[in-house]
Amino acid sequence: MTSVGAVFRPQSPPEQLREVAQAAEAAGLDQLWLWEDCFLESGIASAAAALAWTERLTVGIGLLPVPLRNAAIASMEAATMHRLFPGRFVLGMGHGVQSWMGQVGARAESPLTLLREHLDAMRALLRGKTVTTEGRYVRLDAVALDWPPTAPAPVFAGAKGPRTVRLSGEAADGTIFEASTTPADLRAGLRLIDEGRAAAGRTGDHHVLVYMNAATGPGAEDRLRRELARDGQDITPGRLGAAGDAQTVAKAVELLAEAGADSVVLQPTADEPDPVGFVRFVAQEVRPLVG
Repeated sequence: MTSVGAVFRPQSPPEQLREVAQAAEAAGLDQLWLWEDCFLESGIASAAAALAWTERLTVGIGLLPVPLRNAAIASMEAATMHRLFPGRFVLGMGHGVQSWMGQVGARAESPLTLLREHLDAMRALLRGKTVTTEGRYVRLDAVALDWPPTAPAPVFAGAKGPRTVRLSGEAADGTIFEASTTPADLRAGLRLIDEGRAAAGRTGDHHVLVYMNAATGPGAEDRLRRELARDGQDITPGRLGAAGDAQTVAKAVELLAEAGADSVVLQPTADEPDPVGFVRFVAQEVRPLVG
């Protein structure tokens, strides 16, 4: 069964997160996802707060930009979250937006190499291993976590280009596709993930999560069109995401599920007027219509 989640976008002020997280839990939402977009809100701080304010809700960060983090510190943060909130935290790592990385002096010459090294180090540390590595970007000397997670702690990778998608199959435990992903794109991406998994000899589960643009309520179509236009995306009706009632949105979710998504996370527009209402809509109206 495909799980359905929603995004609390960092364009909403941090003080709204508590109400949204508690509304998501009360409504029975499967997952609430947060972003660490520059220069809006911290991923780790926001996720820790949302988890502390709830008891059952799964909270994901999709994603943390690896150029901004040392692999050991990121692993310490992840391990702490997993031990504080067992079974409720999911972490995604990615390249980050390169223009933002340049603004803070963290842009890497080879984002792919950096992501691979970071994923390899983090996954080993979170399994309780002692890591010594001398990579191009990640250098660790006999580093081990004193408090590694007590249960498996998957690390997902955000992926868009074909080389990164393939890398996610090789080096991550799951893949996060952005909201510009069509069902056809997803099917092509799954083939690349399988290639990467085969090359690395990976046989375990690999979770596939896809963000999907969604809008509902008054002016939904106009808001979605403006959002897509701002991002330079195709505004052909129904091609990227859905605007309208629960049945319209659920049908678009089903298409991604049929293409191979394990989770579909509905992404409101940046100008969503009612973030609390949006998570309730996803949980109470859309989720029951998705098989």
